[in-house]
Formats: sequence, structure tokens, C-alpha cells
Amino acid sequence: MKFLVVGPGAMGCLFAARLKIAGNEVMLLDYDEQRAERISEQGVTVTGVSGDYRVPITAIVGSHPFTPDFILICVKSNNTREAGEGASSFAGPDTEVVTLQNGLGNIETLEAIFGPEKVLGGVTAQGATLLEAGRIRHAGKGETVIGPAGRRGSSAHALSVSLNSAGFETHLVDGVEELIWGKLIINVGINALTAVVRVKNGRIAAIHGVSKVMEDAVSEALRVAEAKGIHLPYDEPLERVLSVCEATKDNVSSMLQDVIKGKRTEIEMINGAIAKEGERLGIPTPVNRVLTYLVQGIQETYQDRVQ
Repeated sequence: MKFLVVGPGAMGCLFAARLKIAGNEVMLLDYDEQRAERISEQGVTVTGVSGDYRVPITAIVGSHPFTPDFILICVKSNNTREAGEGASSFAGPDTEVVTLQNGLGNIETLEAIFGPEKVLGGVTAQGATLLEAGRIRHAGKGETVIGPAGRRGSSAHALSVSLNSAGFETHLVDGVEELIWGKLIINVGINALTAVVRVKNGRIAAIHGVSKVMEDAVSEALRVAEAKGIHLPYDEPLERVLSVCEATKDNVSSMLQDVIKGKRTEIEMINGAIAKEGERLGIPTPVNRVLTYLVQGIQETYQDRVQ
């Protein structure tokens, strides 16, 4: 199979490396020429739970004579439109686009670019930390879920086979909205808190006050999901959040990685999305709103931080 992985961050590098090892033809799409050259020269280096290895990967910028079977979108939700438009020139008649992102709205954005019949939704519980350009730590394993299985059955099945062969436990589902919300609620309980407290995933559940905030944030998100008629892909949501904390205990969440690097986070697409939907539905979401404001405040004061 041929894969174009859009975004050479932690998750993009992880999926590109594992797919290449499994025998697929893989390219990374970047917007930074210097970084792309470095990755092409040095490859992608992975350490962590899947072992220590280096994989030769070609990273490209702009157009290139390459028509993939699948385009994997692995950028931050803030950059989905730009990434989708940049990758659109690679799409052939049979190319499928797969989002493996956090937050709400990514599928709709990609459908507007590629067409509804071309886009598959996906979530992954893999944990990875970007150490430097082309070098990552694979910090935790978890299942990857793709859908809808029914509408694009054969292509979704082929993607599932490829991902499983690459060492990613992958399942197919028909309810894409449910799986997106399932991942969203996990992120609601973890990401903002790690960014505020500045600890790895496994620590937040062990800190009494922080764990109570987690519980309240998840409870608010559940009330919003129930009001929307969302049936989550798992039982006992809070227990699921805690289990993900444990499974990825050594992982630095993507939001904390952004805060450490002084970058814009995805807070508006995660806790902010819960607050926005809650306001629309008349459901109070004070904890998610405060978490959103706090992370936004951190973003706005990177240059003013007291050491």
C-alpha cells in the first residue's frame, strides 16, 4: 500500500515509521523545507515501547509525483484545513483520506475539501512524544479505530489490515461520530490538566485535587454527549479515562508538548468544544470553560513566564 502521512509530528512520525517497516511505500508531507530535508537525510528514529530503531523516510514539501492509496492526516486540529488543502493535489480517484486527530470538526473540514465519500474518521490511543525533528519516543500503546466500515467497506478493511500489520491494534466501526466523541471525552479528562499542571499522563489521576477536576470535566462532557444523543463506544467513561492515563502513564500529552514548546494548543477543539456545545444546548460546563480559559491564558503569556 502507498501512504502519504501529513504532519511530521510525534504521531505522524510514529505511523510513518511503523507502516514503512511493514513494507508499505510511505512519504511524509511537511511545510518546512529544512525539517523535511533533515528527515529525508536521517530518517525517523523511534525509541520506547515498540523498541529502538531508525527508519528511512522521504519527507517532501509541496507537490510530488506520488499518488497514495491513503492520506493520513496527523496534524493539529488548528491546521486541518491548511493540511487538507496542501495534500489535495496528491489525491487520485481511489485515494482515501483518514483523520487520526483530536477534537471535533476535522471530518467535516476534510469532507469539504475531498468530498464526503472520500473521508474516513479515525482515533488512536497510541502515545508518542516528539523529541526533535524526526526523533520520537513511543510512550504508550492503545487501539486505533476507523470508520465508517459499512460505507467504504473494502478500503476501510484494507487500511485496517495495513495498520494491524504495522503493529497498531485496529478495529472498524460504523459509528464515526461515536468514536470521535469517545476520544474527545478522554482528551477532555487528560490533555488540559496535563498542560496546566505540567505532568505526564499517569500523574494527574494520582493527584487528589486534579483527579476531582478530571472527574467534573468528564461529567460535564458526558451530559453534553447524552443531550446530543451520542452513544459512546465504551461503558464507564471515567474508568476509561483512568485506564488511558495508566496505559500512557509515561506519555507527555500533545497539549503539554505544545505548551512546553510555546505553541498554540488544541484547547478550543477539546474542552472548548464541550463548553461551546454546552452553551448551545443550555447545559452548564463551568469546569471545561475554566480549563479552556486557563490554557488560553498560558498560550497568551508564553513570553511573560516567570522562571
